Parts: sequence; structure tokens; C-alpha cells
Amino acid sequence: MDWKVSITAGELARYEEAFDADRTNAIAMNAAVNNGLLSSAKNYELARRSNHTFSLSLKQGEVTDQKHSGRCWMFAALNTMRFKMIHDLKLQQFELSQAYLFFYDKLEKSNYFLENILETLDEPLNGRLVDWLLRDPIGDGGQWDMLVNLIEKYGVVPKSVYPESASSSASHEMDACITEKLREYACILRRMHGEGAGMEDLRKTKAGMMAEVYRILCICLGKPPKTFDFAYRDKDGEYSRLCGLTPQAFYAKYIGWDLDDYVALINAPTADKPYGRSYTVRFLGNVKEGRIVRYLNLEIDELKKAAIAQMQDGQPVWFGCDVGKSSERKGGIMDLEAYRLEDLLSTKFTMTKAERLDYGQSLMTHAMVFQGVNLDDEGRPDRWRVENSWGAEPGDKGYYVMSDDWFNEYVYQVVVHKKYLSEAQLAAYHSEPIQLEPWDPMGSLA
Repeated sequence: MDWKVSITAGELARYEEAFDADRTNAIAMNAAVNNGLLSSAKNYELARRSNHTFSLSLKQGEVTDQKHSGRCWMFAALNTMRFKMIHDLKLQQFELSQAYLFFYDKLEKSNYFLENILETLDEPLNGRLVDWLLRDPIGDGGQWDMLVNLIEKYGVVPKSVYPESASSSASHEMDACITEKLREYACILRRMHGEGAGMEDLRKTKAGMMAEVYRILCICLGKPPKTFDFAYRDKDGEYSRLCGLTPQAFYAKYIGWDLDDYVALINAPTADKPYGRSYTVRFLGNVKEGRIVRYLNLEIDELKKAAIAQMQDGQPVWFGCDVGKSSERKGGIMDLEAYRLEDLLSTKFTMTKAERLDYGQSLMTHAMVFQGVNLDDEGRPDRWRVENSWGAEPGDKGYYVMSDDWFNEYVYQVVVHKKYLSEAQLAAYHSEPIQLEPWDPMGSLA
């Protein structure tokens, strides 16, 4: 057969003839054209078997809502921490301020970006690295270690002390403004370098740039507090108040975790990332002097084992996943059978988890909290209880149910206390990490 390079009229005719020969194509076309692809493929049986009852279920306050912002990683982390406060102080409901950490994350990311520009002054402007740095200088997303850096430097405060603003709840306009300024600053610094300016002059100029970023953030989000009073009434009606707290003192008194004890485990089954090794990502971070982003790559069952052990000890688990895959938002269901696309389209989707990572089909996009798991008679998980940060409307009052099969394919990271790792795993975590390129899928931000 003479294989054609281009699509010819003859090929088009053959395509149409094959399509018309199978009446199921017409049925699928009618459904999808009128209702959309996913609605037409939605598995109606899923709701019947997606049970929101779990053998292990931790009790949390009402779900939070990140609204129109990409702060899921902050919400998830602070939800694990407020869990401790709610139980320790016998509170009905409580939230820590996500907006407070958001302010300092934007400030620190701006400084991190400008420092990266100074480190790459001799890199070509049209090279891959500088292009990557300029692409999204202060995106809302983040990683667990970046959250640790913020808390260790700035502490935390109650949401009542630093509440939401228009720009924290819907960050696009503020992000666009600061991004334009940062790209402008990158242009100025690289031009100064090209004209022969020394590093002392460049850093002096950068200092003025950072003062401008701080001013814009204050206008958009409000000035963050240095000290505050914390008052609350517990479930029994008892009133308590503590005055003159700093954010760091508040964290130490009411949460008090040694964040160095918490480690990020990933499951990246690609050929370039052997299990049992630690990894970091070049040019990924926020606080310049803070700790690096560091992961230990393990098989998926090791992530499950550690997450279950931590919940059995009464503590929820921060995790990252690709939330948009096989996920039905209204019902709060993450299941590989959520949509019968293969049936509707009469095709097969055959990529493995490793292949999806290698070919850009999947990566971590969202962080949430495991608040429970259902274990079968042999102690194996079959579904997971997930606290999301999209408000109370989706799922069961904002809680999702995740099938264990979905966990296998689309969960990429969990953060647990180091006591749930073996000595060999902990040694591997602390070993010299393999450096990944900035555009590696494991450099994605939740």
C-alpha cells in the first residue's frame, strides 16, 4: 500500500465510511454533542458503590474553601495543623490564616526569582532555563518543604487575625501585576549586567525592587500582623485569652511540631528515578535561605503504609495528586471508573503511570488531606477519605472518597512523620539528593 504523508480526500472518505458502518458511533456522537464528553460517559453506578463510611475516620472541623486561588498546598497543610488545635483546645470550628502565609510566600518567591535571575545572568535569554524561570515567577502553588520554610520563618496566625481579602480569594489580578513587575525587573537586571554593572550595584537595585513588591502586596492583601491577641471559647463554653503573641510564639504554643521530623515521600515509577533514592529540583523553592525541596522515592505501597500508620495514630496526612483525572467533582469521587470513556469512544487508554509522567499526561496538580481509610478484613485499603479545600458543596460536605486503584495511579506524594520510615529509608532520605531539572514533572507545584 502506498502510505500517504498527507490526509487526502480518499482517506477522509474511508474514515467516514468506517465511522458510519458502526451505529454505536452515531449513538455516542449524539450523546456527546448534546451533553459533552464527560457527562455522556459518567458511570451512573459509581455513586452506589462510593461509600463515604470508613473503618478509620478522623473528625475534623468544617471544610475550608480556597476559592479562586491556587493555595491548596497551604490549605492542606494548615488543615492538618488546625486538626491538632481543634482537638487540643476542644473547639467546634477553627481555621488558621492561609492569607498570612500567602503574603510571605509571594514576597519570598519574588526574592527567590530575582536571585535566580542574578545567578543566571550569563545564560541565554532564549535558552530553556531562563525561559522556564520567566514563565511563572510567583505562581500560587507550592510544595511541602516550601510551606515548612514559611512557617519556620514567619509562624502562623488565626484566620480571625489576618482574614481573607479580595486578592487572596481571587489571586489572578494581583499575580498578573506582580508577574509583570518581576519580568520587568529581570529585564533591567540583565540589561545592567550586559552594560557592565557589578554585583553590588545589581543587588542594590534588587533591594529597591523588593521594597516595591512589598508595597504592592500590602496594598493587595493588607499588612500582616507582628503581634496579636488570641481568644477562644471551647465546646464547654470556657473562655480563654492570650495577649501579645507573635506568629512564631503562637505556632510554638498551639502546634509545636518540629517540622524537620516530617518527610515527603513520592511515587515516581519512571526509569530515571530509582526507588530508595532522594531527589531535589533545581531552582525550585521560595525562601532563599530555607531548606531545599527534598523527596524520597518509594513504591506506592510504602506511601500507603506510612499514611495509614500516621492516621492510626490520630494524625491526618498531607498528600499531592493529579486531581483532575477520573474525578467526579459534584459527587466527590476519585475513581478509575468515574467515566466510561473507553466504552463511549470505543478506544483504549493504555499509558502507565510512568508513561504519563514521561510524556506530560499527568503530574501533581493539587494537595489535600487524608482524614480516613477503609481497611478490608485483611487490613488492606480499598478506599480513602479525603478532606478537600473547595468548600462544602462537592462530595459529602466537602469530603471526597478515593478508590485505592485511583491512589495507585494518581497519588504522587504524601508527607509523614519520620518515625513511620525504616532506618534504611530515613538514611536514603537524608542522603545527597539527585538533582532534577526545573521542568521535571516532580518539580510540579500543588
